[in-house]
Amino acid sequence: MPSIQPIVTCLWFDHQAEEAAKFYTAIFPNSRIGRTAHYGEAGKEYHGKEPGSVLTVEFELNGVPFTGLNGGPIFRFNEAISFQVMCDTQEEVDHYWVKLNEDGDPSAQQCGWLKDKFGVSWQIVPKVLPELISGPDPVKSQRAMQAMF
Repeated sequence: MPSIQPIVTCLWFDHQAEEAAKFYTAIFPNSRIGRTAHYGEAGKEYHGKEPGSVLTVEFELNGVPFTGLNGGPIFRFNEAISFQVMCDTQEEVDHYWVKLNEDGDPSAQQCGWLKDKFGVSWQIVPKVLPELISGPDPVKSQRAMQAMF
């Protein structure tokens, strides 16, 4: 049986992969930037990037692996995919909300959702919320949902 490999999320940026990796690793604990690959002459007629410019940056956020790819302006982030940050305390909720919102899109802030300055969507979620909104008491569930709005 083949060994199980971790799933690595690849985030497609126009040209901000390195900046994003630095931004995110400064926010999350147990985070680091790993290898960086650079564009060369090969394929320049397709990618149009300057040789020596950053192609990919590997990084970890709280031990979870990611790759940032500078692929150009072809694809954009949207709310169809978001990252949930599960928080134990209100202090954690406030930390991630404030830090990830720096220079983000104020119009995208609703119900624990935000869009950061790179266009990546995040959900800042108290760990107890899923239990509260799916509990057996519909009155309590609705009260918890209302508190998020």
